[in-house]
Amino acid sequence: MKNIFSYDYEHSKTILYVSLLTCYAIIALYSLNTGFSMSTDSQRFSRWADDLIKFNFNLFEFYNVDKADHRPNLFFFSLPVILIALCKVFFASEWQFAFLLLNLTLVFFSLLIFINILLTINVRSILISFTLPIIVISVDMLTWPRFILSDVIYVFLVISSIYIVLNIIINNKIDYIKLSLIVLLLLSSRPSSIPVIFSILLFILILKFKILFKKKYILLILFTMIISAPFVLGFTYLFLEYNFGDKPKVEFLVNMVKQGMIIHDRPDTWVSSPNSFFDLVFLYILRIVNFFNPYASTFSLLHILLNLIQTILILISVIIWLFFISSVEIKDKILFFIFLLSLSVASFHSFILIDYDWRYRFPIILPLIMIIPISLEMILKKINLHLEISSSK
Repeated sequence: MKNIFSYDYEHSKTILYVSLLTCYAIIALYSLNTGFSMSTDSQRFSRWADDLIKFNFNLFEFYNVDKADHRPNLFFFSLPVILIALCKVFFASEWQFAFLLLNLTLVFFSLLIFINILLTINVRSILISFTLPIIVISVDMLTWPRFILSDVIYVFLVISSIYIVLNIIINNKIDYIKLSLIVLLLLSSRPSSIPVIFSILLFILILKFKILFKKKYILLILFTMIISAPFVLGFTYLFLEYNFGDKPKVEFLVNMVKQGMIIHDRPDTWVSSPNSFFDLVFLYILRIVNFFNPYASTFSLLHILLNLIQTILILISVIIWLFFISSVEIKDKILFFIFLLSLSVASFHSFILIDYDWRYRFPIILPLIMIIPISLEMILKKINLHLEISSSK
């Protein structure tokens, strides 16, 4: 058993890639068996793709169409619309099935990048192999790839951004071409990519101040951000309400807060309308916590069980990291970025909207699951160190 967990175990890579193919096959077969799904947003993407084809893929003309019907500018939906348009051109009536296959292809490459990130930071192959089934039991991973939406594209870009950040850490140098490209692609995939871009830029800025990458400073930054996030959201809400409350977009956000809305279209999660600033802060605390909530009254027992398993494993892994971090290594920097990314995304959607099906949580599932093998690697490394010390005495 000891040999299996060693770095030089001869069959470790074979086990890893067999695990990858098996887990991917389960996701793909489930999605193909269920078939593609069209939502309201899917219909909008389809109509915009028709417009783009009509304009012979002239994006300048495309961005000027139908301005009264979309918020914000169509640029922020360019990438999924272009891909849907290409599917329509090349596959005609089978375009939806073609887009499903594209989604599944991006799932496969997302898993490959997931593995490559962990291997690059010296996480043992066998630990990654044990982690992949956790991705399979993720309800999010089994749900969204079959939808004709931007979600899988966005997930691929988010995990790619982590890989780019990792290279910046390793090389201690910013590749401005790759960084600009990933920012552009993120922006053109969906408007809610703003917190991801914010996380990337903030992390690079923090990375410049090397003194901040000590355990006490990392924990202090994370603790400060967690505590301050609801207050920042509360002050932002008041600023928008008093200065732009008559604007339709702002009025929409304000009305949701006044209703005490936590999860959209789930009244059982709502609270009383806030009457003070601290009521407002409490509402945003509930929203941030509920962004990660594994439970909903309409979920099946199996759905809740799978969500709970995933959530508990991630929480345990975070606790392990808090206890085992000593001198800050590449692993710790990547974990810090994942925490920064997750908190930014959760805070952003807590302010804007937490969807009925927790759809906006999907892009950070892979980064959060990444914490599990990293924490296990820390445990094994600590155990090996103790064994080496014991054997030398």
